[in-house]
Amino acid sequence: MTKIDFTRADFPENFLFGAATSSYQIEGHGFGGAGPTHWDSFAATPGNVVRAEHGLRACDHYHRFEEDLDLIKAAGFDAYRFSTSWARVMPEGRGEPNPEGLDFYDRLTDAMLERGLKPCVTLYHWELPQPLADMGGWRNRDIAGWFGDFAEVIMGRIGDRMHSAAPVNEPWCVAWLSHFQGHHAPGLRDIRAAARAMHNVLLAHGTATQVMRGLGMQNLGAIFNFEWAQPVDDSAAAQDAAALYDAIYNRFLLGGVFKGEYPAEVLAALEPHLPEGWQDDFPVIQSPVDWCGLNYYTRKVIAPCDGPWPAHEEVDGPLPKTQMGWEIYPDGLYKFLHRTAAEYTGDLPLLITENGMANPDVLQNGAVADPARIAYINAHLAKVKQAADEGVPVAGYFLWSLLDNYEWALGYEKRFGLVHVDFESLQRTPKDSYKALMFALTR
Repeated sequence: MTKIDFTRADFPENFLFGAATSSYQIEGHGFGGAGPTHWDSFAATPGNVVRAEHGLRACDHYHRFEEDLDLIKAAGFDAYRFSTSWARVMPEGRGEPNPEGLDFYDRLTDAMLERGLKPCVTLYHWELPQPLADMGGWRNRDIAGWFGDFAEVIMGRIGDRMHSAAPVNEPWCVAWLSHFQGHHAPGLRDIRAAARAMHNVLLAHGTATQVMRGLGMQNLGAIFNFEWAQPVDDSAAAQDAAALYDAIYNRFLLGGVFKGEYPAEVLAALEPHLPEGWQDDFPVIQSPVDWCGLNYYTRKVIAPCDGPWPAHEEVDGPLPKTQMGWEIYPDGLYKFLHRTAAEYTGDLPLLITENGMANPDVLQNGAVADPARIAYINAHLAKVKQAADEGVPVAGYFLWSLLDNYEWALGYEKRFGLVHVDFESLQRTPKDSYKALMFALTR
């Protein structure tokens, strides 16, 4: 079996190693009194999700969380990054909480602590309560207040035991992927909806951050997804296209939180569609955080094209690819660690909150050989170590994901897990990558 090339001794003192999941992707949304979400509606619409698959059972983590936490503990991880379901805690999105939902996250938190695992919560990972979607969802500025109320309810219950907390996972996906490109719920392709969602998701982030501070919580962060934008060639047009992709994907959201401004090349198209008085929201959006999380998987090769703004397109790149068709480009993580610290976050700790790969894993004779995933982890850990050795304040690395799970619009086809899940029997089988990590982290 291929091994992990690193041990804890290769990284800074108190460096966190963890595994990450999200609620809708593993819990089983049909259990425990959870309310309907816009993902349920999106998945029930033909053509949106592979085989119209949904998260009503998923990995049944709702009933099997003890077994799953045992796997995290046995692997030698320090921390577990999980998310809470807004619709499980507040089925209508507002108003009366669901006692079963609060009790579940209470039990889950205590079970982590019993195993010596640090609970690292993300409040929102994409499953918006359908009643709020009916009122405009992320297009409606009122969502910042609704989200703040949710933060108060769920963190009022478990916040005192969290090691860290972040309000929103990957705001670009919440806003742009879902409201401009239409690939995720609510499946819109609308520049006005996208502009408002891009702003309102940051306002909600800042509002929830202030609520959690008010509860006395510490170690609060912001989590963004990153893709390195590589121009297809040296032409000025390609350089400009890649710069615009970078501005939309990477710099818009970071700039809002850490600089109180949006990139000019994005505002050129979005400003007419932003809500009135949007500039006045930056004091809330810039509510101080204690760390910044980077979710990183790949780069995109960008070419200019004819057509309306943003007038660029992704083209096939030459590097080896994962099952998702994503190029494997560890240098992008290294570059983002340096750039984020230099241009946005300064001395704040940086955590890689997601990194991993989908692979067409097959269970054979009770085992899953996934040498490609081990190679992927090694290559990215090498870049994390290089950045840390060069003085970047990188403080942790979380694998995506603990389990094969519901991969949103791609259903159950794409396997990101360190642990194989048979989606019929729900049997968990640690893959070779899990075993290699266990050996590296526990020796």
